[in-house]
Amino acid sequence: MERVSKENYYLDIAQTVAERSTCLRRAFGAIIVKNDVIVSTGYNGAPRGRVNCCDRGTCIREDMNIPRGERYELCRSVHSEANAIIAAPREQMLGSTLYMVCLDPKDKSLQSGTSSCMMCKRMIINAGISKVVIRDTENEFRTIDVQDWITNDDSLSGQFGY
Repeated sequence: MERVSKENYYLDIAQTVAERSTCLRRAFGAIIVKNDVIVSTGYNGAPRGRVNCCDRGTCIREDMNIPRGERYELCRSVHSEANAIIAAPREQMLGSTLYMVCLDPKDKSLQSGTSSCMMCKRMIINAGISKVVIRDTENEFRTIDVQDWITNDDSLSGQFGY
């Protein structure tokens, strides 16, 4: 019997978390893991108590044809990474790994090539998270050393890398 890798085990859990997303555009799920213990989970959706886009039946950014990575201030959602960070004590995030998966909410297909937005990168850095693992296919993923986001500060170069 061949066991699933630890990375894909945690990515499978993040993928299940993404199924709770209330966004009509992209369904993200994130989990924070430290010492093989899940510290917190998060998915993208409207702030607690506000109406979700899936309940409204419309996405403002989609209605306005706003491209990916632009005009996030119009989005109703809190991102999955932010929700996972909000739910975790900082001391448990220091040196941890954040696992993230993106699905198409219409057909639940994996969306490859995704990454954290600039604001989420800043939160991940400040939370003390060391690595981000992002699923691209059912078995393939990318591992990002958060130190690279610090060293190669794309906010100074104008290359935003969404």
